[in-house]
Amino acid sequence: MRFRYSRPDPEILALLRTMERMRQVFDELVLRSGGDVEEALRWMRELQRRGFLPGDVDVSRFAETLEKGGVLRVERDRRRLTPRGARDLRRGAFDLVFRNLRGGPLGDHRTRATGEGGERRSETRPLRFGDSPSSIDGAGTLREALARGGIEDLSIAPGDFRVFETEHSASCATVLLLDVSHSMILYGEDRITPAKKVAMALAELVETRYPKDSLDCVLFGDEAKPVEVTDLPYVNAGPFHTNTRDGLRMARTILRRRRHPNRRIVMITDGKPSALTENGMIYRNPFGLDPHIVARTLHEAILCRRERIPITTFMIAEDPVLRDFVTEMTRANRGQAFFASPGDLGGAIFVDFLRNRRRRA
Repeated sequence: MRFRYSRPDPEILALLRTMERMRQVFDELVLRSGGDVEEALRWMRELQRRGFLPGDVDVSRFAETLEKGGVLRVERDRRRLTPRGARDLRRGAFDLVFRNLRGGPLGDHRTRATGEGGERRSETRPLRFGDSPSSIDGAGTLREALARGGIEDLSIAPGDFRVFETEHSASCATVLLLDVSHSMILYGEDRITPAKKVAMALAELVETRYPKDSLDCVLFGDEAKPVEVTDLPYVNAGPFHTNTRDGLRMARTILRRRRHPNRRIVMITDGKPSALTENGMIYRNPFGLDPHIVARTLHEAILCRRERIPITTFMIAEDPVLRDFVTEMTRANRGQAFFASPGDLGGAIFVDFLRNRRRRA
């Protein structure tokens, strides 16, 4: 069989690059519009009118291409995402976060702890009772026997056996708390979209690389409510206050049902706690740090600590007063706190997630 090679057609390559760029813009706008496909297409036409997108691309035909590809479907004269389209958004968010993670100055985050099971390392140690035969280092064992008796009296004694060290990855139950209060879109800065991207990327990571883990997502505004991973593209910030205590309480309830050896809460927020649920009523105070709300929120953090549930808080705000509150809550829980911009959020969370799910066996 003969193969004929030729130079790629520049026009086809240009068209492919244009369509890829259009898809990236479409995915971003769908997330910013809370999963509203028609709104995203309207924004694309407006961007095209202003010269930010190629004028020779028909947005309607682009949408039809996505329909044929199974990304969109038409329901009641409106285009909506299909399950495949939602999955593509998660994969795109995952690729974006990891591309930035590999390219950024975040360093090497391998664990120093070793144990049984998991990924094999180059280091070896003497055989211990209970070690798996599959972890025996044959070459290393032979070297020990030669060093002990020489080539003329070669025999392998129990003390000669060497086994490879391995990194141990323990299963982990994680609840991701996502702040959907009004401050996440206040002052013209969109903080909810980067947070949604991180949530979707984290869900994709758990599903593809750590299938024995569990990941639950909880939104908290005036009150807390769970959300399915498949519904994350449709999440929007609203005219809500920040009921941090209710979010922590729901996360603790979810984790109490999990049987994983490790349990943790990852919280993304940009605001102070300004609401509290007591006796079925929501108490709100958006002015300053309400001592009663703060006290009840800190108490919930302490309850998490008593149940050995660490809280890792990612704060995407610069207010010194809010940072002081997060620091105090972290101290009460004995957890961790990171202060990141929306653009750095993905890398920070993924480095922390991958580092903390490894433990010494």
